Amino acid sequence: MADSAGIQQGSPAIGAAGLVPAAPGAGGTEGSGAAGGSARIAVKKAQLRSSPRPKKLEKLGVYSSCKAEGACKCNGWKSQNPPPTPPRTDQQSSTVNLQEPCRSCSHTLGDHVTHLENVSEEEMNRLLGIVLDVEYLYTCVHKEEDADTKQVYFSLFKLLRKSILQMGKPMLEAQESPPFEKPSIEQGVNNFVQYKFSHLPSKERQTIMELAKMFLNQINYWQLETPSQRRQRVPTDDAAGYKANYTRWLCYCNVPQFCDSLPRYETTQIFGRTLLRSVFTVMRKQLLEQARQEKDKLPPEKRTLILTHFPKFLSMLEEEVYSHSSPIWSQDFLAGASGGQIPIHTVISAPPVARPLYYSTSPVSVDPSTCGSVSPARKTASVLEPNPAGEKRKPSEPLPHEENKRPRVVGDIPMDLINEVMATITDPAAIPETSLLSAHSARDEAARLEERRGVIEFHVIGNSLNQKPNKRILMWLVGLQNVFSHQLPRMPKEYITRLVFDPKHKTLSLIKDGRVIGGICFRMFPSQGFTEIVFCAVTSNEQVKGYGTHLMNHLKEYHIKHEILNFLTYADEYAIGYFKKQGFSKDIKVPKAKYVGYIKDYEGATLMGCELNPSIPYTEFSVIIKKQKEIIKKLIERKQAQIRKVYPGLSCFKEGVRQIPIESIPGIRETGWKPVGKGKELKDPDQLYGTLKTILQHVKSHQNAWPFMEPVKKTEAPGYYQVIRFPMDLKTMSERLKSRYYTTRKLFMADMQRIFTNCREYNPPESEYYKCANLLEKFFYTKIKEAGLIEK
Repeated sequence: MADSAGIQQGSPAIGAAGLVPAAPGAGGTEGSGAAGGSARIAVKKAQLRSSPRPKKLEKLGVYSSCKAEGACKCNGWKSQNPPPTPPRTDQQSSTVNLQEPCRSCSHTLGDHVTHLENVSEEEMNRLLGIVLDVEYLYTCVHKEEDADTKQVYFSLFKLLRKSILQMGKPMLEAQESPPFEKPSIEQGVNNFVQYKFSHLPSKERQTIMELAKMFLNQINYWQLETPSQRRQRVPTDDAAGYKANYTRWLCYCNVPQFCDSLPRYETTQIFGRTLLRSVFTVMRKQLLEQARQEKDKLPPEKRTLILTHFPKFLSMLEEEVYSHSSPIWSQDFLAGASGGQIPIHTVISAPPVARPLYYSTSPVSVDPSTCGSVSPARKTASVLEPNPAGEKRKPSEPLPHEENKRPRVVGDIPMDLINEVMATITDPAAIPETSLLSAHSARDEAARLEERRGVIEFHVIGNSLNQKPNKRILMWLVGLQNVFSHQLPRMPKEYITRLVFDPKHKTLSLIKDGRVIGGICFRMFPSQGFTEIVFCAVTSNEQVKGYGTHLMNHLKEYHIKHEILNFLTYADEYAIGYFKKQGFSKDIKVPKAKYVGYIKDYEGATLMGCELNPSIPYTEFSVIIKKQKEIIKKLIERKQAQIRKVYPGLSCFKEGVRQIPIESIPGIRETGWKPVGKGKELKDPDQLYGTLKTILQHVKSHQNAWPFMEPVKKTEAPGYYQVIRFPMDLKTMSERLKSRYYTTRKLFMADMQRIFTNCREYNPPESEYYKCANLLEKFFYTKIKEAGLIEK
């Protein structure tokens, strides 16, 4: 760490020396590190607090205003014989004389400290601690060269000086108080660990937690560069925003390390992604450089952790820090992909004291290939701006109790039971590993494991007219052209070549042993909100290994990070089955006006679409679902074990009873069975009328209701009334509602359902009317459920 004046940007030590952040303003002095600065202050405070009470009064008198009669304006007692500068520690001053006059106002020392006569020893020691902090900050002000930092030191100096005069506690006056952004850096890293690594076995997950602890520890003791230094390095950056965060960091995190009179906060708990973005790039570079320089000093068990796993961890985290749509910074972060809110538990938290970078609670060694590698396809997905952070929690609140604050839902399973079951299903001894050939294994499981071991790689590549051609990328493009030409024999080779090498098209390529074995060629239309998939193929001798599914999952994650959430493609008769398995359907969610004229039309092919959910980690989706199934299975087994009981057979039927209520069967309710609800029937006619009127208005205003607004005209649909015997439309329903025809909800629902049934009976499935009926039907039943007319 440099000994220059001021707070310098720089990384804490990685080697055996541990973390040594610079003390504020300790420019050029001996032992200017934090260990030296804070240690010296602590020793001085201990010596002063052990001094006799008169000596303490003398020290406090220097900072106490005169209380003598006559409204003396002297703000501190000054000795007639001031000690040498700097004071010598080997000379102890003589006995303190409370009658010694002040050099400034001539009143005695006793007149300056009369307010301290009845003060407790504890309060006296507290004030003495502030005194030494004031003296230290005074030195900092005079030695600091940076104007912004000097101003903060001086403000804190005046604050502490005022606290001594008023015998109060130092309270920083600011428009905002900590935390300044939510979620905090610590919470964001917690979310990142769960988002990317929750599927790993417990041993490998423990390694990730150790890496996260190292990273948080570094941030807590990282020295921010001054605003002027940052302006020189990044002139286009948000200077005002950085200066505000720098000032907060000095006041709440940095200076309190040495001046313990001020309340201290961990950087990772009161700052969020904004501050992290301002330091991450430089911090990552310096940490990795210092790790390489000090690799010989690292303990053997930590060398692999820091030199191999830590760079991968930082690369993956960097992607999420600068991502435009990363879910880890969302207040509604979902640890799972099932769509329900899962309570987030603290995976790691920042260590309270400085530790070396290789801090660990226990030695851990893992296979480097399983440390959560990121595919090159993800690396190319550069995204820039975050979502705005919202409210989540106070950093002092323990996360494990967060689920207690949520409203309990009937049927919720206690978290301690979930954790107990989770421990069972992740224990290798409790549940054997599923064979890849098992009928229960996911289609992409083998491919995912191969990617983790480095057998296969995924790269998004494309041709470029602006950059010098990369030989390897050109070879891969030629390989892709060969794969597509061989696997799509009905497609002209010239056409395939033109699109694969077209700079507007990109291809997610699957590489195995250095050669291309598959890929998906696509063209992105960001302004229209969709991507067209042009070619998709895997070489024939590598099929049935889950590569196709894993390819599509990588492509989905790539597009989520580019905020394009719709795929369109024309699938031939042989590809329809594959695309259906990947979530595609003939029900196109993209408005026709968005893609007509953009997408290429193919004769004899079927247009299919897929809408992406940005909350789903697609490459790990099958793992999450598998784990959820195992949890449910275990919970069912536990429930069965609790309620398993054999009841005697029913004998009532021998006695002539024809039927009995289901709930009267012994043991049926203990299994969790409940009577099938038929929905709430509104008996009040006015209430029923109002509810049905609201639902009908919502349905009529829906964007897909236009084909059903009025009765079908015979001129527009010849033969319609020969096919449809009981026509119905929304205009007729409105008239029936006004005439109070709908005395029960069943009549209303029957007429509405008839509209959809008639439409599907008369129109072909690929027609626009058919699609409108399906979408409007879903909307209608959503509104019916919201109104409580049928059970959800």
